Amino acid sequence: MNDDRSDPSEYIHGSSPEEQHRLSLLNDILNESCLKELQLRPGEKVLDFGCGLGQFTRLIARTVGGKGQVVGIERDRDQIAQAKRLADGTGEPELVTFRIGDALDPPLTGAEWGTFDMAHARFLLEHLPRPELAIAQMVRAVRPGGRVFVIDDDHGDFRPWPEPEGFQALWQAYVRSYEMMGNDPYVGRRLVSLLREAGLTAIRNGGVFFGGCAGNERFQAIADNLIGALAGAREAMLAGGLLDEGSIQTGLEGLRQWKADPSAALWYSACFAEGTAPE
Repeated sequence: MNDDRSDPSEYIHGSSPEEQHRLSLLNDILNESCLKELQLRPGEKVLDFGCGLGQFTRLIARTVGGKGQVVGIERDRDQIAQAKRLADGTGEPELVTFRIGDALDPPLTGAEWGTFDMAHARFLLEHLPRPELAIAQMVRAVRPGGRVFVIDDDHGDFRPWPEPEGFQALWQAYVRSYEMMGNDPYVGRRLVSLLREAGLTAIRNGGVFFGGCAGNERFQAIADNLIGALAGAREAMLAGGLLDEGSIQTGLEGLRQWKADPSAALWYSACFAEGTAPE
């Protein structure tokens, strides 16, 4: 995604059924914690960039209530189709307006620009060669005084313990695969500067804890999400010559054994920042 189409983005994980399952798992882990940080108010109008399966988008819609309005934008047709199926399955087909479109060319009507109370994106910017272009569209979409909220990864802030066998080599290859695609695996640390450079004010930042330890209710799901994310990037790592198949398997097996360790712990927080459009 970009303004001149010369450096298109690529989602490293693809859209296989396994990836769809992992993303659904990720929603289960993070949605409630992320929702608290959005500080939504009843009746607000929200635009969700890169809405994926739409589970969090529907949670946003339930929070703003019937007097609110929520539009979810997703460029992957498989994802948007699944989002609609999930909405139908929960009896919420009209709760969110889902639209196929690019974050750098949002499918909004002329009358919709500059009318949203919030523009939101989660785990989108790390997959864009030029995340500032998506931020610019988010700023355009909100009204004066509206908010832009972004949450994303910083892959430098990731600590499993005890360290699984083969993990460092696998993790470094995973991070490098982002860089080879022209994307930024450390974009989380840049969120405040991206919002400031886009002209937003009253910026705040923080983190959503995305870790846990053995014995916690959600730890197995967190570990499975990590394993699934790395396994889903196998082709990118192999194609880039970043790691061989044997080393990938060693790292994944090390993580599976780590998951069963009663002392296993993961320390990680997803980064977020929010800014307000000038009045």
